[in-house]
Amino acid sequence: MIRVLLAEDMLMLRRALISLLELEPGIEVVAETGNGDDVLPLALEHRPDVAVLDIDMPGIDGIEAAALLHLKLPECRTAILTTLGRPGNLRRALAAHASGFLLKDTEPARLAAAIREVAAGGKVVDPELALSALQAEESPLGPRESDALRLAAQGADAPEIARTLCLSPGTVRNYLTSAVTKLNARNRMDAVRIAREAGWL
Repeated sequence: MIRVLLAEDMLMLRRALISLLELEPGIEVVAETGNGDDVLPLALEHRPDVAVLDIDMPGIDGIEAAALLHLKLPECRTAILTTLGRPGNLRRALAAHASGFLLKDTEPARLAAAIREVAAGGKVVDPELALSALQAEESPLGPRESDALRLAAQGADAPEIARTLCLSPGTVRNYLTSAVTKLNARNRMDAVRIAREAGWL
C-alpha cells in the first residue's frame, strides 16, 4: 500500500483528489493539509511514502516543503502538483529533490500512475514542461546577487543581509541594485517576483 500525504490549499480540490486517489487500488491518503507549514510535521507523524504538494499554499510553498522533506525524511518522495507550470518552478522543484512535477489538469489515472512511479523510485515530469525548462534562460544574477535577493525576499533589510553574508551594508545595497537592474524590475520586491517566477531564487 502506497501511503500518500496530500497538501493542497483549495479544500474542494483537495477533497476531490482524495476521493479520486482512494478509488485507486494500492493507494491510501494518510494525511492532508492546506498549509505548507504543516507538511513536515504531518509527514514525520504519518510517515507517507509520497507527498503530493501544491506549490502555492499559505506558509512555506510546496517546493520549500519538498526540500525540507528531503532533508528531514528522505524516504518520503515528493511530487509537485500545480497550476504554476513555469519552467522556473520545475527547475526549483528538481533542485529541491522532487521526483515528480505534474500540472493540475493531469488525468486522474495519470496522477495515480505518477504516484506509483515516484513511490517506486522513478521520476515523472510533464513532458511539455520539461521541454520548456530546457529552452528557458539561465539566471542573469551572480551568486551574491541571488543570495542578497533571496534574503530580501524573506524580509531582511540591508544591514541584516550584510550580517548574514559577512558583507558591508553598502555592498549589499549594490548587489540588490544590480539585481533590480539586471531583471529590469521596478524595485526589490518586483525583482524577487521576477526571479521566483523564472525559478532563479
